[in-house]
Amino acid sequence: MGTNPIIIKALLQTEKSSTYQPSGKYLFLVVNSANKIQIKKAVEQAYKVKVKNVNTFVSAGKLKRVRHQLGRTTDTKKAVVTLVAGQKIEVQ
Repeated sequence: MGTNPIIIKALLQTEKSSTYQPSGKYLFLVVNSANKIQIKKAVEQAYKVKVKNVNTFVSAGKLKRVRHQLGRTTDTKKAVVTLVAGQKIEVQ
């Protein structure tokens, strides 16, 4: 998997991601340098499921201001992972 063995940072539980779950889709926060193939392998190994498709997108960091200094929050990469029919990830 390249130089960074940790690909998946978290399984995201948001209002929008909970609407994906009945159709077998789950939202993950992943490392910015990860590609779709690495994400697919990491999810299959971590959750013991079969992945059908992976869609990724990068959320740009927001501009923040503290007193007189400008800064940015970091960009985050998220992946919507679609599982094969009948597969499921147990979410607490």
